[in-house]
Formats: sequence, structure tokens, C-alpha cells
Amino acid sequence: MRILAIILLVINLTACCNQKENKVMATNISDNQQISTIYQFKVKTLAEEDFDFSSLKGKKVMIVNTASECGLTPQYKDLQAIYDTYKDKNFVIVGFPANNFGSQEPGTNKEIAEFCQLNYGVSFPMMSKISVKGNDMHPIYQFLTQKAKNGLEDSEVAWNFQKYLINEKGELVKVIAPKTLPTDATIVNWIKG
Repeated sequence: MRILAIILLVINLTACCNQKENKVMATNISDNQQISTIYQFKVKTLAEEDFDFSSLKGKKVMIVNTASECGLTPQYKDLQAIYDTYKDKNFVIVGFPANNFGSQEPGTNKEIAEFCQLNYGVSFPMMSKISVKGNDMHPIYQFLTQKAKNGLEDSEVAWNFQKYLINEKGELVKVIAPKTLPTDATIVNWIKG
């Protein structure tokens, strides 16, 4: 009887220790996810002004790589429309011009700004031109495309106008294909949700 009681005691102690260890592991995972947010990044706008992503805390964010000479360039119109509709509801779009696909963004920051304003009336934040793939990939896109950094998934920027959805905590929650319009129900429902 004593041996049975000792065995049960050892089993209970082991179970308690495992539960505590699991709680510690869950806490560490949670802590890592808090560290891996978009808020760690500071970039430059098209006008060469500083832009700190920590200023977007509490907002849903869509990050999109853009190009002025792409077949998908008319998406600027939809991006602006969705921004106008939800910008006062804790939503923002951040555009990153990139020349990685077919040299479809050859312009300078000034030329890109003029193009966006003149042709599409873009008023959402547009950042300085960067690289979104390859050896010179910008750190923010390393975060967006590497699971080890974003905690969600590995991805590759397939083309211009790929969208990355960031929740109110600064965490990557979804990657949207370039051809999916910004006004697609998946995106609108996410913004509203």
C-alpha cells in the first residue's frame, strides 16, 4: 500500500512539474511574439521623413509593395478607396515602392510621389523605395517573409502589390496574393472584424 502511495505521489509531482514547465514555455512563446512585431521598425517616407511603426500601435495595418509601371498598378485606386473608407476606424495602409519585378518601379522617390498623387490621389503613407527580395531585402520585408522573425509563416513576395496584414498588436496575421484586390471580401472582413 505504501509503495502504491509513493508511486501516486511521484506521478502527481511529475504532472505538476510538467504543467509548470508548459506554462513557462507558453510564457516564453508569448514573450517572443510580443518582441516580434512590426513596431520595431523605423523607415523613411517618400519625402525622406522618419516613420516609426510604433506610432501605429492599436491599428490594423496593410503593408503592400507597389510599382508605377505594373499591370497591377491600378490597384492604387482600390487601395486609396479602402483607406478612405476605414482610415478613421483604426486602419492604415503603408506602401513600399520596389523595383524588384520587371524593373516596374524605376522612378526616384520624388517621381513616385508625384505619380501616386497625380494619378491616384494617394494619401496613405508611402515609404521610400526599397528592395523586397534578394540579398538586399529590407529588414522589414525580412520580418514579413521569415517565420523565425514574424512567428506566422515563411513567404516570398511573389510580385508587386502583395499584401501583408498586421493586427492591432503589430503581429503578422495574413499574407494576401498580389492579384487579390484590396477591396476583396477577405480583406474587408478582416478590417471590419
